[in-house]
Order: sequence, then C-alpha cells, then structure tokens
Amino acid sequence: MANYKDIHGFNIQSKSSDPTTGIAGDMYYNSSTGQFKAIKDGGAPIGSWASGGNMNSARFLQGGAGAANTAAVVFGGRNPSLSPGPNVVLTESYNGSSWTEVGDMNVGASYWAGMGTSTAALAVGGSPPATAGPTEQWNGASWTAKNALSRAPSSPQGATYGMGNGTTTSALFYGGDEGSNSKALTEEFDGTNWTEVGDLNTGRGYAAGFGTNAEQAICAGGLAYPTGNLVITEKWNGTSWTEVGDLNTGRLLYNGSSTQAPYSNGVVYSGRNVSTNASFANTESWNGTSWTEVADLATARRAGGGGGTQSSAILSGGSPDGSPPYSTSNVTEEWTAADFQIKTVTTS
Repeated sequence: MANYKDIHGFNIQSKSSDPTTGIAGDMYYNSSTGQFKAIKDGGAPIGSWASGGNMNSARFLQGGAGAANTAAVVFGGRNPSLSPGPNVVLTESYNGSSWTEVGDMNVGASYWAGMGTSTAALAVGGSPPATAGPTEQWNGASWTAKNALSRAPSSPQGATYGMGNGTTTSALFYGGDEGSNSKALTEEFDGTNWTEVGDLNTGRGYAAGFGTNAEQAICAGGLAYPTGNLVITEKWNGTSWTEVGDLNTGRLLYNGSSTQAPYSNGVVYSGRNVSTNASFANTESWNGTSWTEVADLATARRAGGGGGTQSSAILSGGSPDGSPPYSTSNVTEEWTAADFQIKTVTTS
C-alpha cells in the first residue's frame, strides 16, 4: 500500500492513499515508489492535447459550448459541400468519445458565439440573417428562438463576429465587426432580453471569451481595424472593462476558447494570423494576471467549435487553410490538464 507523507513545512502526516486534493505548495512522498507528488501553486496547467472522436459533419465557423471535454455541443457553421449549404443548421453532441447528431437549429448561420453547457446553451449573433443578431437557446434536445440583440436592425453585421460567455439566464456578448468598423459594444442577457452595458476599451471582432456568468468575463485577442491581430486582453467586472495582461501571440481567436472557465483561469487555443493568413496551433493559459504558452494542438486551424475549462477543454472542426475555398475539418482534440505533477526521485 502506498504510504504518502505530507511534508509541507514541519507538519508530517502519513496518508494511506494517493492524495487527490491538497493545499498549494504541499509536497507528498511515496515511500513505496520513491516518488514525490507536488500540489500545483496556480501556475500554467500541466496539460496536453489528445485525439477525440471525429464529428459526423465537417465544418468551420460553428459555435461551441460545454463545461468539459466529456460533454460538449457544436452547432451551425459552414461547409460548402453540404446540402443545402454553405451555412448549416446541424447540431452535434459529444459524450467524451463520440458525436451524435441531435436537434437542428432554426436558422442556418455561421459565426455563432456559443456559451453555456452541452444541455443548456445559447447561440448568439450568427450570420447572415438580416437581423440585429439572432439568439437561440438549446435545452439538450431542441432549439428555441429568443429575443435578438438590441443593436440597431439597420446594421445587422454589427452583431456578427462577436464573442460571449455565461449561461442561458446570465450571459454577455461583446465586440463585433462591420467590415472596417470594429465594435466595442457589450450586451447582457437576463434570460429574456439583451441590454447594452459598458463598452470594451478596444473594439474588436473574432475574439476569444470565457466566464461563468454575465458578471465576469475575459475577452482576449481578436481583430481590430486598422491594427490587425490583437494581443490585448480585457476583464469585465459586471460594470466595466479593464485592460489586463496581453496574450503572447496576437491572433483571431474566434471560437477557440474555453467557455465555462471562471475569469481567473481559462485557456485559449487555435486561431489565425490576419497578416500572413496562417493558422495557429498555439495554446495559452490564463492565471488571472498573465498568459503562459502551454502545449500546442496537433493540428493548426482556425474557426473551430470550442468549450470547457482550463483543465478540461475541447476543439472540434475548423479549417487549416489560409485561403479560399477553405477545407473543412471534423477532427476533435481534447485538452486535459492535471492538478498534480509526479516526479520520480533517483539517488546515486
């Protein structure tokens, strides 16, 4: 039987089983195997990407939501080879190993901002419907149309290419793009209506976002005219946005993000360099103050469906191409980050 001893400070405690929780900074020694086990101190996650089950329908520019890489949903998107295409209404649900086609959306569109969980999600701001930003709500089986964003109907594209986070009763949608006009608008959803609140400091489209409700959010990266790729990160406190630590790599991050992570820790991944049109495999982790580059995706791509948290995230589909006509992918990768790191001690 393993005999773990807590050797934090001078308080030595024997444990008969492998510790699964602990205080940051604690270290355990297994006298049976000669291994140390250290409790992480809040740094970058010790994580990696692994292959998951392929989606049934390849696509890119889809929305995604989910609280873990074992429970996710993707919806909408674009695939010119599908009928009626190119924008699709298809929804697929993931159980940690395989995807299943479930209830179709009401509107076939791309660029959906996804938020929520695999059984209670919002899809917001899809394009190209000629509205100010459609909203649909997912209950695990079917989609229901909800009130649109409050942005002016005369400018439908102003609701496109934004990002969001939260739940079906407390959500936030921010940013957007109208060709050469980047949007700073932020709107809050109470389960029924959208209301404009405080603007971003830097207007942008195609950003990444995460947060568990409308009172907290991180908005990272994106595209701003005429600046191009952004490294700027902003933090929402329920009232206003504040600039915080920059990303290491500026890029369009649309949909490559964890959606249900608290704004004190999350992860963003994939993306596009607008200057070179190259796709990214980069992954960066947020600790509430700064970003750290961690393990890359196996396949560089942009515009896939993302979701999850800093320790359990998913990316499905997307496109690896830099120029039209764009190939579409059905590949899924799962991000898993351990709370512990085990090091074997050797002596001579």
